[in-house]
This record gives sequence, structure tokens and C-alpha cells, in this order.
Amino acid sequence: MQKLGRQCFWAVLLLLALAVLLLAGVMHVDVRLLMPQLGDQVDGPPVTNVMFLKTHKTASSTVLNILFRFAETHNLSAALPAGGRFHLGYPWLFLARYVEGAEQGGPGRRFNIMCNHLRFNPPEVQKVMPNDTFYFSILRNPVFQLESSFVYYKSHVPAFRNVTSLDAFLASPWTYYNQSLGLSNAYARNSMWFDLGFDNDAPPEEDYVRARLLDVERRFQLLLIAEHFDESMVLLRRLLRWRLDDVVAFRLNARSRHSVTSLSPAGQERAKHWCALDWRLYQHFNRTFWARLRAELSPRRLRSEVARLRERRRELAALCLQDSEPKNKSQITDVRLRPYQSGRADILGYNLKPGLDNQTLQTCQRMVMPELQYMAHLYTLQFPDKPPKNIAFLGA
Repeated sequence: MQKLGRQCFWAVLLLLALAVLLLAGVMHVDVRLLMPQLGDQVDGPPVTNVMFLKTHKTASSTVLNILFRFAETHNLSAALPAGGRFHLGYPWLFLARYVEGAEQGGPGRRFNIMCNHLRFNPPEVQKVMPNDTFYFSILRNPVFQLESSFVYYKSHVPAFRNVTSLDAFLASPWTYYNQSLGLSNAYARNSMWFDLGFDNDAPPEEDYVRARLLDVERRFQLLLIAEHFDESMVLLRRLLRWRLDDVVAFRLNARSRHSVTSLSPAGQERAKHWCALDWRLYQHFNRTFWARLRAELSPRRLRSEVARLRERRRELAALCLQDSEPKNKSQITDVRLRPYQSGRADILGYNLKPGLDNQTLQTCQRMVMPELQYMAHLYTLQFPDKPPKNIAFLGA
């Protein structure tokens, strides 16, 4: 009887696979888009109410793309910046009125996905997100996060404007950092701590740090680690009960190698001291991240899941991308896919293969669309009666 049952199961699976191949042929859809869904079962319905605290310079733009794609694919509502804005009130603490449509829908208006830049303010976030929302964020080693911020925000942050290098800044930070300037210097010190809604200039006293870490643990179900992005996606997918393709992504808002600088060993130690709050935050949640992974998956299963994720990314790259490597602004032929450039950073993007069928093209465009363009796209879909977002640099 058991043997007969197994034979029936494989027969049904074979028929399903043949049906997929037939459907792909009739609709001229690349079969590689459909096949991963076979055998990609998850237990229970997917989590659809998600709040992602988008920290700065932490691979968070890639996570935002994942969430925007999920929202569009499943016809979910996103909490988007009101009017012509591109962030949710940052660097000020978030207020519900910064979300388009939050007030028009009355006090009970809720959204499914929230992931644009904001400074975390739990009572106000809870006004626009459902009670069963899954909260998560991402952290990066503050040494490298600070280097990225220095390059990206060089012309925007007062503390960075008049210094030649990050090593020079860290050798004498108080020469350049004026604490009285407050919010305008938020990117220059403990910016992940700041994004969480805390005081980035607070002394790193033990009792204070422990209390704030406990606050984060209470508010967030998961803190991802940028240096272990693929492992982070495996764990996130498991907790959200999403499909593999939901978390496969190309790296977005990344810099070219020539715009990345290496801190000296002494500079790295100074960065840890200068951003002591971020360093404690990162150390703590790096430990809890790996503890959570070990609790959820065996080492063998984790390696297998990471390998599946990477293989699927390679498949989609071969399907979608004209070149295996990302390109700089001048090399991107479709102006709509050019990412925003800031400071000394050379932000890379992608060219898509020509001749893709409509469904494949749509899938691939979503995967490479820079965050400002994607946010404007979703805004138009959700609020067709309102003036569209104006992305000025695309007309330059």
C-alpha cells in the first residue's frame, strides 16, 4: 500500500511538471521562472504584515527590493512616504502622518509592508501597522558601515565635509564633529543606534546599553547581519514562510571597488571606539543571529539552503542580466534603471538582456529596479489619483 502511494505521488508530480512545461510553451514563459516553485513547499500561510527598519549602508536597499517585490506580487499595501517625499520623515522620529493615506483612511488604516527609511518610533509605527506585524532589521559591522557612510554622505554631513579621509577623521573626530548640530551629523556616529530611535551621542555606559539592547529584543523578532546576507535570507524566509524566489535578490545600491577605501588597523580600532554603541549593538545581535540559526537549522541543512539560494540567484542572473557584473551609471543603457549617485560613491546597477518575453521582463525589471524608482512605481500603483513622485536625477 505504501509503495502504491509513493508511485501515485511521483506520478502526480510528473504530471504537474509536464503541465508546467506545457504552460510555459503556450505562454512563451521561460520555464526557469516556474520550476523552482515545484518542491518549494512551506508550512502554513506566508506572513504578509512586515515592518523592516531600513538602517543606512547595511545592504538594506537589497532587502527593500525583496519587500517591494513581495508587496507588488501579492497585491499588498505599502506604507509609502506622503506627497513628494522619498523617506518617512528621516532624520526626525517617525510620525504616522508621514505615510501617504494614513490619515485619509482614518485612525484604523493599516498597511501590510513598511520598509522606507525612518527613525524608529514604536507608538507611531503601530498606528499604521497591524498588531501581528513581523518586525525585523539589519546590522553591519560598524567599521565598514562607517566607511560606507563617509563616502556616501561626504558632502551632506558637516562632520565629513572638511576632512580628507575617514582615517584622518577618526584620528581626531572632535575636531570635525560638532555635537550641537544634532540630526545633521547622525550619519557620522552610531547611525544604526540612531536609526533605532536612540541617542547616538549617549555615553556607552553598561546599564544604558543593556537596557537599550533589551528594548530592541522586545520590539524586533529578528536582526539580520549584512556580512552573512545569504544566511540571513535563509532564516528570514523560514520565519516568514516565503518561497525561495521571494528572497532571491541581486545586490543593489552597491559601490564600485574603486570607491571603497580600506581603513588602517588603527583606524578600525578607532572606529569601534568612536561608534561604541553601534559596536555593542552589532556584537550582541551577531551572537543572537547565529544562536537563532543554530536553533532553526542544522549546519548541514543551512549549507544546503544557502547553496539553493545562491544557485537560484545564478539562474536568474543568467536569465535576466546582459552582463554578469553590475555596471556604473554611464554603462547602464536604460536610464530608468540608473541608481541615484551620492557623494564620492560610484553606485552600480544592471543592464537587462534584450528580447525577454513580457512576463520574464517584468520579473527581471523588478529585481534590478533601484529603490527610488521602485518606491515611485508602487506609489503610482497605490495612489493613481495623486501626482507621481518626481525623480529629478533621471531627467539629468
